[in-house]
Amino acid sequence: MRKNIVFILLFFVLTCSCVGFLAGEGLAQENTPAQNGEVQWWWKKDKSRDSERGIPELKGGSEADQRVQEPLGLDELQARYPDTVFLHGPTTENRVALTFDDGPDPRFTPEVLDVLAEYNVPATFFLMGARAEESPELARRITEEGHVVGNHTFWHPDLVEEGDIETLVNEVTRTEDTLANIIDYRTTLFRPPYGFLYDELVEELQELEYSVIAWSVDSLDWQNIGPQEIAQNVFEDIHPGAIILMHDGAPAEEDRTETIESLREIILFYKSKDMSSLPSRTY
Repeated sequence: MRKNIVFILLFFVLTCSCVGFLAGEGLAQENTPAQNGEVQWWWKKDKSRDSERGIPELKGGSEADQRVQEPLGLDELQARYPDTVFLHGPTTENRVALTFDDGPDPRFTPEVLDVLAEYNVPATFFLMGARAEESPELARRITEEGHVVGNHTFWHPDLVEEGDIETLVNEVTRTEDTLANIIDYRTTLFRPPYGFLYDELVEELQELEYSVIAWSVDSLDWQNIGPQEIAQNVFEDIHPGAIILMHDGAPAEEDRTETIESLREIILFYKSKDMSSLPSRTY
């Protein structure tokens, strides 16, 4: 039953059609309304911000530094927890999902949203709680323009390196409360920083009633590569039911302009391509 419910959630709020990029419907019904009143934090911690830009930093460090240290494959976690961890949607459906991590980032998120609006394409944004708190108007704009929000922790730590359940619970619940206070609903979608989790963390997320949304196509936009290469990374690995990983946020010293430039090419590809002609991927 849980698996069926998760698939309904995933494919009404996460997926996009190559011919129309279907927007999520019934979003309010799929999430728990926020409670009225002031949020009471479970924990307190001084904010770490880039002094010039005022952008909360990624506690675990740059994606480019951390992703080479992947401790346990997401495909292995998905095999162990098929009702909780999702790398893709139904591979028989003519749909893909665009997802963005590490925002909202005032340097890049507005332009990402502009491109999505230009082509009437919905996406899912996995937000850091600290950045949503810093830029609440951007978090609200994401939902007001028809996109879906997921939980990406408060400070973006390496949860495996931190190595304890308490850190996970604090990061997730603080972000949940922050987002609920800004956008008035509680998401049940979670993406771990760097894609790093281990068994006990997944089991705790089950207890917290979250679905872990990973990806099957990595644009590699977190590497120092150009927009053409980002788009090509997506084109080479695309398949029906794909969940595509991109980033609208970055550490202070990094740039996501290439992501924005690649996005138009990726969208136009989907709008002109018959996804049913692509080979299905076997999992």
